Amino acid sequence: MQSLRQAVCVIVHDEKASKVACVHYANDSWSTVPAWTVPGGKAEEGERLDEAGRELHEESGLVVAPEDLRLVHTIQVKAGWDGKGSFLLSVFAATSWRGELTNTEPDKHLAVLWMDASALPTPMFPTSHAALTAYLAGDGRGFSTYGWDASEDLRALVGA
Repeated sequence: MQSLRQAVCVIVHDEKASKVACVHYANDSWSTVPAWTVPGGKAEEGERLDEAGRELHEESGLVVAPEDLRLVHTIQVKAGWDGKGSFLLSVFAATSWRGELTNTEPDKHLAVLWMDASALPTPMFPTSHAALTAYLAGDGRGFSTYGWDASEDLRALVGA
């Protein structure tokens, strides 16, 4: 029996400035245009999800201690663009961090910037858009799905 793949993203929210850290991901095999996303990635096998927040540091230079991460949303994705099936995205938020926002992976990302929380950039990965929208709206449900509705275009980017 194969277990459900796990991924994490971290919404770093500068509440005072009303900004969130976003990554401008370059073109890839599944995206025809660069798209915005929230820092994150796959959890390694056997890795605690809060420790997988290390992806934040790997992509942005920011550091958040696992105990400062707050689980704010979960998205069950029917099919990832990598063709490897479904996964569960755990969305964490943090309002305190260390370090400076930096593009630490210029081979993968066009930019890593603080974006206005009231005007999210587009195009944006659908899961990142859903996570940010739910978090910023204070959606208490804490769970959504992506790709289960037959009418959804699994490759569509929000705003594209």
